[in-house]
Amino acid sequence: MPGLVEKKSIIVTGAGSGIGEAIARDLAAQGGRVAIADINVAAAERVADSIRKDGGEALALQVDVVDRASVERMIKAVVKAFGRLDVMFNNAGISKAGLFLEATEADFTRIMNINALGVLIGMQEAAKQMIVQGGGGKIINTASIAGKVGEKIATIYCASKACVISLSQAGAEALGEHNITVNCFSPGFVKTPLWDGLDRDLMKAGYRDEPNAVEELARNKAILKRVSTPEDLVGATTFLASDRSNYMTGQNLMVEGGVRMV
Repeated sequence: MPGLVEKKSIIVTGAGSGIGEAIARDLAAQGGRVAIADINVAAAERVADSIRKDGGEALALQVDVVDRASVERMIKAVVKAFGRLDVMFNNAGISKAGLFLEATEADFTRIMNINALGVLIGMQEAAKQMIVQGGGGKIINTASIAGKVGEKIATIYCASKACVISLSQAGAEALGEHNITVNCFSPGFVKTPLWDGLDRDLMKAGYRDEPNAVEELARNKAILKRVSTPEDLVGATTFLASDRSNYMTGQNLMVEGGVRMV
């Protein structure tokens, strides 16, 4: 029986670890031809090698999502290898916790560049390829529950993810005439290497005095009373990449255990 994304050509940025790795692995298991794109090419190679050993089809590529020329090269490499581009996951992102009054210009520029500008560039360049080749396509962006409500301990990160949601809606409106759908999804408290760094930031900022903040936040705020794993997200992400979501666009799919029911 064919997989949900059988033979689709798919890029996942930030796929060298965490959520991106889980997304890519499930897509490959469902028959997709997946480009593992990451600024850390060694991490991308590790994931791609593992997928190939499991019988999947994967290509490792280095990309800097803030550098348009780098994104263009990534897409050209994927089209050369797989013939076209069907699905683009703009997943690469960073986080930094810190109190509101301590947010700096440097932090704002760095986080907004990667989390927001990187998504815009990825959307634009993917859309250009999809328009040229014809047949439509799918663009999927990684947002967050942080994009729904601003919080003092992650001011800039929240702003960047709110931007991702707005970019997804704008892209959906702009690209619908080309049969390109644009959606995003919002994880909640996910145990990943990014969250390990956030734990350290929270302690450094004096907001917490013990590690493992993600587990406690999930127990206190998620209706399901547990932290999620990247694997909890892939049912939703593979659905968004598949033909089963063809009439869905401009939407933010919440996959967060009931933290934000708005």
